[in-house]
Amino acid sequence: MLSRNLYILAATLIAFSLLCYVIGFTGITHEVGAPSDSSLWRTIGIVLMLLGLFVALLGVLQGMFEQAERRTPGGQANIHRQHLRQRENEKNERKRRG
Repeated sequence: MLSRNLYILAATLIAFSLLCYVIGFTGITHEVGAPSDSSLWRTIGIVLMLLGLFVALLGVLQGMFEQAERRTPGGQANIHRQHLRQRENEKNERKRRG
């Protein structure tokens, strides 16, 4: 569920980065009243693109972990509990023997 929100955020950031990058290369920066530093627009576009790609990567990783959690019966907490029970049983066996 969270991965979907991350995908939407990544798409928005990438769309804004493309808009900034296009503004940096068009003649709109030479219009009266418009910010005229085209290298700044390109830099903002690149930063937003990298941020969008990073957020998309987080979305992919979140989706993978959610899928792994769904496939594991009881989730990771259940696996941890089973491991703790097994260690406790091993301790009890050692106490009985020795």
